[in-house]
Amino acid sequence: MAGDQERVKEFFAARATDWDRKFPDDGPAFAAAVAEVGLAPGDTVLDAGCGTGRALAPLRDAVGPTGVVVGVDLTPEMLTEAVRAGRDRHAALLRADVTRLPLAPASFDVVFGSGLISHLPQPAQNLRELARITRPGGRLALFHPIGRAALAARHGRALSDEDLRAEPRLRPLLASANWRLLSYADEDRRYLAVAVREG
Repeated sequence: MAGDQERVKEFFAARATDWDRKFPDDGPAFAAAVAEVGLAPGDTVLDAGCGTGRALAPLRDAVGPTGVVVGVDLTPEMLTEAVRAGRDRHAALLRADVTRLPLAPASFDVVFGSGLISHLPQPAQNLRELARITRPGGRLALFHPIGRAALAARHGRALSDEDLRAEPRLRPLLASANWRLLSYADEDRRYLAVAVREG
């Protein structure tokens, strides 16, 4: 697992300074996804694998000044870019591994993860860790600004039913980790799966 983490860090470290320039038009998709999750003023939300922090402003807007937003990422270079973009004013930023979070049990209402699931080394176990820090009845939002087919085309590969983000794979995976899938959208312009933390 340590090797997987090092590969993830190396992958994102090499791309951090160009990340926002490479995907300049994703902002509205992040805002729309956050709006669909059902956050309320005063909620506590974790952006797991926050990268350069593109979700942090809409998350802050959703929870308001009385809410708490925490962004966690494994890659220091990504967090540096988040600070450079001024996104640290929307959230507390923490360098940590989402597979072993230094956070209290049941301390979040919502976990938001953009592009997260494909980078989890042990998906069932890692999703259980996200369930651990989420209160019963809280939600998990797995998001990507484009859908599976568009992403596969971007990377020059065929769409596969083996993809963990495919609904027939994702639903039982979430269930094994104490989540129940509530809604699933896989369209050209967005991917959004929302699950609830079982009690």
